[in-house]
Amino acid sequence: MQVVRTIVWVLLAVALVLFSIANWTPVTLHVWSGLLIDTMLPALVILAFALGFVPMWLLHRGAMWQAKRRIAALELAAKPVASTVPPPSAPPPVTTPSPLPPPAATTNDPLGPDA
Repeated sequence: MQVVRTIVWVLLAVALVLFSIANWTPVTLHVWSGLLIDTMLPALVILAFALGFVPMWLLHRGAMWQAKRRIAALELAAKPVASTVPPPSAPPPVTTPSPLPPPAATTNDPLGPDA
């Protein structure tokens, strides 16, 4: 993931340099009624990008910091619970029923020896 991040930053830097070279023209910025700022166009674009990017980046970093703190607290709280739970016991052995013996020969004589 670090390689992808580096590639993206390098591509962004190259695009910024190419944009700066192609648009190196002076620009007059009217801030208030009597305040004029003469600057180059790439500086103005970079400033506008930074004014939009930096607050959102700081908000993201704050949210990530808060999430990491929450995860650490939950893991710390779950550690004693995990150590007190006994390991699962082995399931009871499964016994297969033995087959029934074949039925004995019976007679229909009510006065036979079995009666």
